Amino acid sequence: MLMNPARQQWVIALDGSTLPDKSLIGGKAWSVARMISLGLPVPPAFVVTTQACRDYLQTGEFPDDLQRQIAEGIAYLERATGLGFGSAEKPLLVSVRSGAPISMPGMMDTILNLGITPEAETALAKACGDPAFARDVHRRFFDLYSHIVLKADVEHFGAEGNEDTWNAQVRVSCGEAVPQGIADRLRQAIIAVFNSWNSRRAKRYREHHGIAHDLGTAVTVQAMVFGNMDERSGTGVLFSRNPLTGDPEPFGEYLPRAQGEDIVSGKFTPEPLSAMQEIVPQAHQSLLRAAATLEHDERDVQDIEFTVQGGTLYLLQSRAAKRAPAAAVRFAVDMVREGIIDKKTALSRVSADQVRLLLAPRLAREPDASSIILASGDGACPGVGSGIVVTSADEAEARTRAGEAVVLARPTTSPEDVHGMLVAKAIITEAGGSTSHAAVISRALGLPCIVGCGPGSVTRLAGQTVTVEGSLGQVFRGLMPVETPDERADERLALLAGWARELSPLEVFRPSEAPQGDIADLATIDGGEDPERIHQALAGCTAARGGAIASEAGVRAALAAGLHFIVTEPVLPAMLTAIHLTGGNTVQEGNQQ
Repeated sequence: MLMNPARQQWVIALDGSTLPDKSLIGGKAWSVARMISLGLPVPPAFVVTTQACRDYLQTGEFPDDLQRQIAEGIAYLERATGLGFGSAEKPLLVSVRSGAPISMPGMMDTILNLGITPEAETALAKACGDPAFARDVHRRFFDLYSHIVLKADVEHFGAEGNEDTWNAQVRVSCGEAVPQGIADRLRQAIIAVFNSWNSRRAKRYREHHGIAHDLGTAVTVQAMVFGNMDERSGTGVLFSRNPLTGDPEPFGEYLPRAQGEDIVSGKFTPEPLSAMQEIVPQAHQSLLRAAATLEHDERDVQDIEFTVQGGTLYLLQSRAAKRAPAAAVRFAVDMVREGIIDKKTALSRVSADQVRLLLAPRLAREPDASSIILASGDGACPGVGSGIVVTSADEAEARTRAGEAVVLARPTTSPEDVHGMLVAKAIITEAGGSTSHAAVISRALGLPCIVGCGPGSVTRLAGQTVTVEGSLGQVFRGLMPVETPDERADERLALLAGWARELSPLEVFRPSEAPQGDIADLATIDGGEDPERIHQALAGCTAARGGAIASEAGVRAALAAGLHFIVTEPVLPAMLTAIHLTGGNTVQEGNQQ
């Protein structure tokens, strides 16, 4: 439902009647609208569009009529919930969340519990019969708002405090207090989310993943539900299939009596989903049914954020799950076998880098009595990475520039650590679970990662050389012996390679299988090892091997030069690169178009 089709639309109500393009409302708001259209339990919400964000970032001012449309959006939430924004009797509280058109997990800001005031706290305490819960909601709002909007550096807001004492702490830190008016608080929160699009961490993430800087973020404003209300409340994340192993069984985590920020921050270690089944069995069953519905509708594995309030399930977001390399391969093959997707779609969901990671060196032998385990935790992304332990992202970046391999060890990672994560060989943290920031980002990057190793367990390793085994969840002393897998020995990789040969616009041969003929060896040609110069090295060639030919730049240059084939091993990553660069069109298909 559009707020008013006669005016420039900056705000759209997410009632499920329409599904505006993700480029306009962002992935988070699109998922909310989609879930509502499927009849799933979702708190009502509206979205401030990416166009409003782009206009604001260009001018530094709210676009004309945006403030009025936000007020109309709040009125829509009031009608849908029967609550009042700023009401002293039945208060409506909202979350203010970022949502880019392309998923950027953890890169931008979120503010929860906006709308709480001393009067609203009193009403909330009366309604639920728990003053401590109402005070906790108020404190949580101050914590997020002061840090994100006002950039205050307040270490702790005590539960024994109140709005006056908390504001005194904020004034000392940044010279101003949290605004009194809730409409002003909402406006400033939306501006803070807009501005987080251009934060250092968000820019670095986009640059690493090739995401355009001019997309902007939408802002989803949604009625709050409270996972911290009582013993039958909680929050969690469910994957419709296991994102670590690819196992078809649902996988997730649950944190009783908590809000979503508690899990994402990594400050608390959640419990397995079985805990939810024991505490709120009906909500657990509703969650599994919703996961099956969403996976069937989207034809992909889903990552679902949810909250349980008083035993009732609410879905907050669903998106295609980030997945470890082995899981990506299994998902693709299994879904073709199940008739959910076709071969072309399956190949589009497995990247060349994921296959390279699977075929990268791994431990050559099982750890034994001579293997000294320095730390252990939960494996968040499999793989093996070795290097010198560093405890800051800046040090990781500096030592990598100096030619050293590093392992980043942190109590828990935050978006401020992304630049160090991008260059590390592995990530290890002391707190958090498999849906924490470190786990989600490491899977997106394909980095070995272990989380939840325990207080002080990994930062004390600074300066030591270690080997991180993500599958085992163990950190070993020194450099462990490794081996390199053969793609032909893996049944799923071999199957993908067969499908890729059908679709690849570039033939790729192993050295032992290459045709006879004139094959240029780029290792002997000036510039053949340099991805930026390889196109020059391929001039006049019909086939090539060596140098940088198997890199993305090498495959791109080979396609541009019209090479008949290339020679490299393994072959699947190069074929996947060729398929992805051409949109999955074979040479024959391309000639017919």
